[in-house]
Amino acid sequence: MGLNIFKREATTAPEAKASAAGPVIAFHGAGRVAWSPRDTVSLTQTGFTGNPVGFRCVKMIAEAAASLPIVLADCERRYEVHPLLALLARPNAAQGRADLLESLYGQLLLSGDGYLEAVSGDSDVPLELHVLRSDRMQLLPGEDGWPVAYEYRVGGRKHRFDMTAMLPPVCHIRAFHPQDDHYGLSPMQAAASALDVHNSASRWSKSLLDNAARPSGAIVYKGADGQGQMGQDQYDRLLDEMQSYHQGAANAGRPMLLEGGLDWKPMGFSPSDMEFQKTKESAAREIALAFGVPPMLLGLPGDATYANYQEAHRAFYRLTVLPVAGKVLASIANWLSAFSHETLRLEPDLDGIPALSAEREARWKRVTEADFLTATEKRALLGLPKLADD
Repeated sequence: MGLNIFKREATTAPEAKASAAGPVIAFHGAGRVAWSPRDTVSLTQTGFTGNPVGFRCVKMIAEAAASLPIVLADCERRYEVHPLLALLARPNAAQGRADLLESLYGQLLLSGDGYLEAVSGDSDVPLELHVLRSDRMQLLPGEDGWPVAYEYRVGGRKHRFDMTAMLPPVCHIRAFHPQDDHYGLSPMQAAASALDVHNSASRWSKSLLDNAARPSGAIVYKGADGQGQMGQDQYDRLLDEMQSYHQGAANAGRPMLLEGGLDWKPMGFSPSDMEFQKTKESAAREIALAFGVPPMLLGLPGDATYANYQEAHRAFYRLTVLPVAGKVLASIANWLSAFSHETLRLEPDLDGIPALSAEREARWKRVTEADFLTATEKRALLGLPKLADD
């Protein structure tokens, strides 16, 4: 990972612009680290590496957004060949475009913040791009409320990124947070309570499996004289046999041999046990809701929001994947435009998304049948570049 940023001196003083509320925001934290109010590491361990629903939600969104076809354009045309497209295709020696963007989207979903580092050279585009881990990054606000530097800590070492240079070395993309001026709010934090419920239910189920999938019955002792209490030796022997021969997955289904005075009373799941399972399913749907993933796509039972899988898939792209991808790509384009000295935009190519094929066909048909539009106007409505003779 490249952490040595080659700074380019500004030839002219940039125009001073600042928010009037900036000094008020930075009054309590100028020059000090603005700590994130959440523990990203714990949330990641609880909701991603330790929860299948959270893991699948993050993977689905990050992989779908990273695989979207991208269009680079300015106000006049689309670019088929451009240095920025070449940079995104091979951002560094270890990653391609999909790998880099998947990491960036994953960090944004897990922590609410995504950081992209540029390794600058002598050309008009960075030499490399690297995704930085959000849990290692700390923001240092200035007197005007904007970040003057970022500190990246790994163990006992740290690197400082100076954000006052003409070309900022770090692009910080953050999700909306209504109560934090510097860090974003992650879906993982919004789903924290549901994650705890789901994880607790999974541990409860595991405990049942460790005990032969719950005691499926009770052994009732009735002595010859009508007494219902066993002697200590009898009790210890019965308990030892139960633990040795009738508990655990390896002993599941093994028949029991009961001696005189012992009677077996079968048991089933109580209504409270059944409600506990429903609570787990409800928690799984809440996790999916926080991330914006239709529960139907996760195979969760009891979800009838969408009529079919295709409709849920289209809603997943329209309501979740495309908004987050548009936000990230717009931030990257605005950041990289400072390097290339061009006003460029990056956006998903909607015509290349299979899930939206039905919408695309309907739109093309509607525009094609509009006789009152010229060919140039139709191409503009469809987002196509002008022809050479227009």
